[in-house]
Amino acid sequence: MNSLRGIKWPYAVIALLAVAAAAVGLLRPQLLPAAASTSGKKKPSATALIKQNPPPKLFTDAEIATIGKQAAAQRAKADALFTHWKAAHGTTRDDKAFAVWAAQQVPAPPSAKQRTAELHQVQVLAKTRTATGKKAATWLELYGKKDIWKVYLHDQRELIPAAQGTAEKTGLKGALKLAKTISDQLAAKDKQAAPFVLDPSLRPDKHIKPGATGPYSYPSRHAARSAAAVTYLSALAPHRAQDYHWMQDEVLYSRLYMAGHLSSDLTAGTLIGDLIGDYELAIGGH
Repeated sequence: MNSLRGIKWPYAVIALLAVAAAAVGLLRPQLLPAAASTSGKKKPSATALIKQNPPPKLFTDAEIATIGKQAAAQRAKADALFTHWKAAHGTTRDDKAFAVWAAQQVPAPPSAKQRTAELHQVQVLAKTRTATGKKAATWLELYGKKDIWKVYLHDQRELIPAAQGTAEKTGLKGALKLAKTISDQLAAKDKQAAPFVLDPSLRPDKHIKPGATGPYSYPSRHAARSAAAVTYLSALAPHRAQDYHWMQDEVLYSRLYMAGHLSSDLTAGTLIGDLIGDYELAIGGH
């Protein structure tokens, strides 16, 4: 891991962006949506967004270790499952059929007893929240869906031919879109309430109405997108895989920290994402 790991961002180019943002006093993140909508300008790129709002101090390696191990366990499982898809379908793109198949590989939601036990873990974690932790989790929730992964790919693309970079950008975009589609469909089918719905005291800012049943959290969209991106990006740049997995674990932990998901939500989402990453890589000939 390079020396920039200490400031919780893996590449020099991103560190320079962060310094530049601080130096020139770019717009605060809460002002960005309004500014973009009133000016009529094109939506800022992922790189521009993170340049304007550099990462704060993120969670420690010790804090993210457990959820990281749980996510890593899904990697081998996904690889083994994907061999069956590939044997039957080869490397031809068929997103509709793949989405149906991938959804079938996800375990049914855990029992009510297990989810209650997982909720208790989130409740205990919530009592340890700090201002620094909340700031980190907020940043990771905001940028962990897509933007972080787009910036990582942009970093890779600086070092490869333009045509190859364009193809890889298309692959990542497809993986992120498919991850959202599958996780949203499963969540709507399984109807497993998010932790902050089960216990509104975990997130009073959400203003959950009495008797509410959603939003639903199984599987996690953040987890699915992160895993899809990490599987895809790691194959393209294996020497950077350690940093990608670190950021994935940061994103996952943030979802537990702010009661957006239970651990089973995250592992289910990770399995989906790993399968999607394998699928996009196979189609792209990697």
